[in-house]
Amino acid sequence: MGERLQVFLVFLLYFLLVIGFLFGKRGVMVVSTNDREQWGSRLGFIMAAAGSAVGLGNIWRFPYVVGMNGGGAFVLIYLAIVFIIGASVMLAEMAIGRGAGLNAVGSFKKLGGGAWPLVGWMGVIAGFIILSFYGVVAGWTIAYMLKSFTGLMEVASQGKAGDAFGAFVSNPTQVILYQALFMFGTIWIVFKGIGEGIEKYCKVMMPGLFLLLLVLILRAVTLDGAMKGIEFYLKPDFSKVTGGTVLSALGQGFFSLSLGMGCMITYGSYLNKDEALPSAAFTVTFLDTLVAFLAGFAIFPAVFAFNMEPAAGPGLTFITLPSVFSKMPMGAVFSFVFFLLLFFAAITSSVSLLEVCVAYFKDELGWDRAKASWVLGLVIFLLGVPSALSLGGHFPKIAGKDFLDAMDFVASNLLLPLGGILISLFAGWFWLDGCKKEISNQGRLPFVFEGIWVWICRLVAPVVIAIVFVKGLKW
Repeated sequence: MGERLQVFLVFLLYFLLVIGFLFGKRGVMVVSTNDREQWGSRLGFIMAAAGSAVGLGNIWRFPYVVGMNGGGAFVLIYLAIVFIIGASVMLAEMAIGRGAGLNAVGSFKKLGGGAWPLVGWMGVIAGFIILSFYGVVAGWTIAYMLKSFTGLMEVASQGKAGDAFGAFVSNPTQVILYQALFMFGTIWIVFKGIGEGIEKYCKVMMPGLFLLLLVLILRAVTLDGAMKGIEFYLKPDFSKVTGGTVLSALGQGFFSLSLGMGCMITYGSYLNKDEALPSAAFTVTFLDTLVAFLAGFAIFPAVFAFNMEPAAGPGLTFITLPSVFSKMPMGAVFSFVFFLLLFFAAITSSVSLLEVCVAYFKDELGWDRAKASWVLGLVIFLLGVPSALSLGGHFPKIAGKDFLDAMDFVASNLLLPLGGILISLFAGWFWLDGCKKEISNQGRLPFVFEGIWVWICRLVAPVVIAIVFVKGLKW
């Protein structure tokens, strides 16, 4: 009991500091939607929204979760959950954002009033916290791109990839340097705005991501022994399906789509009124899932070809895969391509997290984009430093968890599922008529699955996400 109280008090203090910074200077200024930036094209929005959804979780986490849960059976369960639950919540978020034409907090203030803005604040705080440690992990991708040509392959070929990774994360100077480089790139893109920044860069990086992924797949599936990996990945073995398998699929499906943190609300607010929201939500969900699915074809054939462990956990990316690449001809090149792929996935997600925070400060406090981007980016970077230090034991643990893991727990296990539940209930019960009108473009584009979608938001999604939430409360 004492340990839980300690955890609660530490996080309470941390949140008071964050909330104090975020909301201590609240104003009443709200920018008119007439002055609001908009996406330059449907393609630009789709690429940016898909980039927000496609992140490290698709390429880094999805393959090892599949590996830990028996392969093909998990994939089928995951696909069903993503297209039933995930797409429905995403559609609700887009409708809320476009309906209000404001940031996550302002959207709930305008459409719901009362205590509903708290849901938006939870999203802003979640984005703030997630980006603080996400920038640390994403910085590793830059480091490993460079390390691919500076000795990593030689070390990995000697079976010392784990030692190399441990030495790297234990070096605070290196970790913070690469975190700073990644955060600078994120801030720069958001600073440039919606059209010249987020949309422009995502329209380049998302096609690039698919191209790099296809290059890796072609290399992996042509290795001797690759078919064992493909069979493991695609052949369902339902004897290995347990309640834990389903819960893992629920958690992975929900979090991989960037739901519950205000990203899709914010991006939806920049949409014009002619866009068909259901097809946009489906397309983004499809692209996000496609990247995760294809990542398995890039990883499992290679892992099985060299007799590595497919259920290696998080170490699959930074320990197992460098060992795999070291055994390939031109391994350094393919290692670089893989970590460049991870970088593209990471930065297209990070800009959406920062944009959630920037949009709040622009709409509610009247800050200009430049000030909001650089000030918030710097503060988020500083909040990420303890996470960077904690991995090497240079920062005190919180009730047995590294600072990074603790922040991940607060955001991913508490704030995001709570946000997802409340967003679903808001769309399904409290703003249902407005949501229906927004989704159907005021009745001009009838939504044939409207009845099903309503009950998913009203009942199915809240219950399913609540199960994930309760399961994730274990510290």
